[in-house]
Amino acid sequence: MRENHPILELIHRRTSTESFDPSRGLDDDEICRLVFDATRAPSSFNIQHWRFVAVRRSEDKQRLCDAAYGQTQVRDAAVTFIVLGDVRGIEKLPSIVETAQARGALPEGKAAAWVQMADRIYADAGAARDEAIRSASLAAMTMMLAAEARGLASGALSGFDPARVKRDFGIAERYVPVMLLAVGYPAGPPQPRMPRLDLAEVLAFDRWDRRRSRR
Repeated sequence: MRENHPILELIHRRTSTESFDPSRGLDDDEICRLVFDATRAPSSFNIQHWRFVAVRRSEDKQRLCDAAYGQTQVRDAAVTFIVLGDVRGIEKLPSIVETAQARGALPEGKAAAWVQMADRIYADAGAARDEAIRSASLAAMTMMLAAEARGLASGALSGFDPARVKRDFGIAERYVPVMLLAVGYPAGPPQPRMPRLDLAEVLAFDRWDRRRSRR
């Protein structure tokens, strides 16, 4: 098992950034490349539930900052993404599998089975919402690693008013705001990494020990 791959260095090096240099921006092509990177993430049945609103204009970032209870990284970052999950993403699956089948990426029989299985699973609204959040979160983490690889800093925020964000930025009901993701150039050196729980506390082999539930 390899221990020296560059992606491992990125994972261990990256920390969340709260202080960005507001004088340094990103152009549209750079933003598009970050989103392209993010869309390489996995998703259930390749539904690709993620959607992104790239907030870059000063007045809009300030409005988003207000919705995030004044967390200034939202305002100072070069771009802050509103990361969304499409709770009705299943509706796009027939066209997605058709394209995959045409490109030889998915056998015909498997494509039909995918649609039938996904229809059963995501007929439940709770399951559909859970998957939208899960897939959007995977895409956001992929973007954070891509930003690090491109010499940028990032910080994810869950503290915001989702109803206000949806209202202020014209977001349709089918999308759930999953997180805000600030990306840009840091204002100073990286912050020290916050301590993590020991592996003994977070890892169990084969089955969960009931005694762990008391922790």
